[in-house]
Formats: sequence, structure tokens, C-alpha cells
Amino acid sequence: MTTHTGREKHLIRAYGDRRDDGIIQLSFTLPVTASEKAKEAAKLYCQKMGLTDVKVAAIERAAENYTFFVVYARSNVVLDYNEIDTPEIVIKKKSFHDLNAQIELEIARKVVVFGACTGTDTHTVGIDAILNMKGFAGDYGLERYPWFEAFNLGSQVPNADLVRRAKEKGADAILVSQVVTQRDVHKENSRAFIDETKKQGVHGKMTLLLGGPRVDHRLALDLGFDAGFGPGTKPSDVANFIVHQVLQRMGKEQKGAHYEGEPT
Repeated sequence: MTTHTGREKHLIRAYGDRRDDGIIQLSFTLPVTASEKAKEAAKLYCQKMGLTDVKVAAIERAAENYTFFVVYARSNVVLDYNEIDTPEIVIKKKSFHDLNAQIELEIARKVVVFGACTGTDTHTVGIDAILNMKGFAGDYGLERYPWFEAFNLGSQVPNADLVRRAKEKGADAILVSQVVTQRDVHKENSRAFIDETKKQGVHGKMTLLLGGPRVDHRLALDLGFDAGFGPGTKPSDVANFIVHQVLQRMGKEQKGAHYEGEPT
């Protein structure tokens, strides 16, 4: 099927038991005591959202006067996948050994990276997973790469201090991790970080990366970063992206000349 512009449509619908059956599963909590009436309330709640064929699969007391539900229902929503336009990080990923070999051959020096949880954020799980030697999910952290020099400054690091120390070392990239998101504090602090990089004259000269549970590539770009990495990001994803960026700044790789691929 095509539109009046000649573009091919790619219609998609939720898949449950059979292709395009529209079956979805959702879970939520209502501030009521677990009962048959509460179960009916959950069903009615879903129906008012436009869902049909609603079945409450599980009902469980969450706390006093709170009940957790798992519901199966049918949605009539259909999307044209080809109409969706969202920025993506698409890089050619190399294996641990191949990436180190590329750095040694084409960059001929260690790639310097600084990372921290800035502002009042005290959570280091994300930044540790990317930078620490043990890494995450069997994927080595940047400290493990012989051709990376990684500095993990930990948590509650003032933006000005992170930028200053990275500038003093001539860093190639800075990683900012933001875990606390209440009242969009992660956005506020990230904007303050970008302002600081401009103040210290490194914006556009270093690769600036933002990571966290409520971060995606679009948000990072909107805030002024070069890329955003959300949940499930592996150290090798970040390592490969940084190397591509360094090669582009050196004029050894064209911007946008990346191809999707997996490590060998």
C-alpha cells in the first residue's frame, strides 16, 4: 500500500497470539482494596481507554488500600511504521580486540574519556557499568581497553569540575550519567553541563554523551549532547561511538558514514 506521495506504507499492530490481533498486556495499580469490585474497576478503567475484550489476568494486594493488576486486552490502534522519524545511533561495531587495533593503527594514542554523575546525583551504577573494568553483561568496561584511558570521577561531581578536569587532560569525550529524574532535574542539570562546556570553550571540541534510565538519543540531542544512551547500553556501544567520533574529528572518517553491524 502506498500514500499519495508514493511512499510505501508499513502498517503495524500489536501482536499477542496471532499476527495483528491487537492483543496487549498492561499492568497498573489502583488505590483500592483488592476485591471483585476492584477487579471490575480495573476492567472498566481499560475500557474507558478504548480497549476491548478486557480480561483481568492477575489481581494482587500491593499495600493497604492499593491493588496491582495485570490485564490482557485488545487495541485497535494501527501505526504506519514508515511515518515514524526518530534519531538513532547507528555505528559499525567492532569487537574488543578489533577496536583496540583500530585505535592503535588509526589514532595512534590512547582515547581519553572522563565520566561522572554530576550535580546532586549520587547513583553511580550506570557510569560504573560503562567505565569500570568489569563492565556490564559480560561486556568489558572502558577501563579494560588498553587503548582507552578512562577516568571515573564518581557521583555528585560539579559540572564545572568535570569539564575542567577533562579539559586539562585534553579528553576526547565526557560521559554524564543522570539517574535521578524527579521534576526533570536530569534535564535541568544536563543543560547546566552543556552551558559549562560552552563557558570553558570545549563544546564542539569533545564528544559529549548523556546516559541514564530516562535518557534517549533524541533527548540528548535536544539538550546539546552528541548522543544519548539509555537502559541496556553496553560499554562496547559507547566505546565504538567514541572512536568513530574521534576519527571524524581527525578527518579520517566521513560524518554519517556508519553502518549498522554486530561485533565479530
